[in-house]
Amino acid sequence: QVHVVESGGGSVQPGGSLRLSCTLSERIFSIYRMGWYRQPPGKDREEVVVVDGGGNTKYADSVKGRFTISRNNDENTMYLQMNNLKPEDTAVYYCRHGVVTHGPVHKSAEVWGQGIQVTVSA
Repeated sequence: QVHVVESGGGSVQPGGSLRLSCTLSERIFSIYRMGWYRQPPGKDREEVVVVDGGGNTKYADSVKGRFTISRNNDENTMYLQMNNLKPEDTAVYYCRHGVVTHGPVHKSAEVWGQGIQVTVSA
């Protein structure tokens, strides 16, 4: 079963940067959706950035101009570069892939990361 491993979280001061990584456990046939979500303390999970199957990227207004999503196909890894971090960016961050797997029968699957803590404080 396909899974992912997240890494790169931690604690930074306001204005600092972090890069989150999300690596798929195996090669897949295709990706029809990918993105990052976060859950701030005491709040519901929210969308940070999503890329659809057509390559269209949508960022939450709160992160536009500061966060950038990317993917390295050779490394089978998706990244979230976060710059100029603010205290309100503090949350558990989750990656998500919508994939179609290899095999005699292609299967679709939604793959979520385990969540990784990002804390922004002075």
